[in-house]
Amino acid sequence: MKKIIILLFTLFLLLAAAVAAFLYSGAAEELLGETYDAKPVIYLYPTETTSVCVKVDYDGEMTCTYPEYRDGWTVTASSDGTLTDASGREYYALFWEGISDTAYDMTSGFCVAGENTAAFLEETLSALGLSDRETNEFIMYWLPKMQDNAYNLITFQAESYTDTARLNVTPAPDTVIRVFMVWQGLDAALSVTEPVLPETPVRNGFTVVEWGGREVGG
Repeated sequence: MKKIIILLFTLFLLLAAAVAAFLYSGAAEELLGETYDAKPVIYLYPTETTSVCVKVDYDGEMTCTYPEYRDGWTVTASSDGTLTDASGREYYALFWEGISDTAYDMTSGFCVAGENTAAFLEETLSALGLSDRETNEFIMYWLPKMQDNAYNLITFQAESYTDTARLNVTPAPDTVIRVFMVWQGLDAALSVTEPVLPETPVRNGFTVVEWGGREVGG
């Protein structure tokens, strides 16, 4: 009887470890059709100090926001991008992330060696309209997840993302730049059609910038 109990306990531990590995790997999210839209951050650059309200109409569930999202954010934005809430606390950006079942098109993109990822992102994010500071923050968040892969399939989504996470800003901005990367780590190089990037946007007037991304499984 004692041997049976020990055997059952051992099987239980093995099963628990397998379930934990399954959840940690992200396979559970794929099975459920849900993955994270990770770390979208929103920068506000008015031409003069302005009270701004920002709302995200998201086809999914927000899982984390900072500052706290209470039916939107209302902040005082300075021309240098500094944001101040009603209590006087300052922020450099508005952060949110969430879970959705949006399916992104990965049939075209860029196959980049892991060791070349930083250089690729520096060049491409600049072409997509991010400043050096915004590019630095993007790379510091994503590079540790990407650089040790043999290769990465990298795409930049447009309407499929902006239709999922609709951004409403009052007063209306003159320029909106939204960069959303969807990527997948690869064990070997993949032949894929490279898209033509849009023309680099010019920042005129009140400018709103957002970047974020999602990692998808193999």
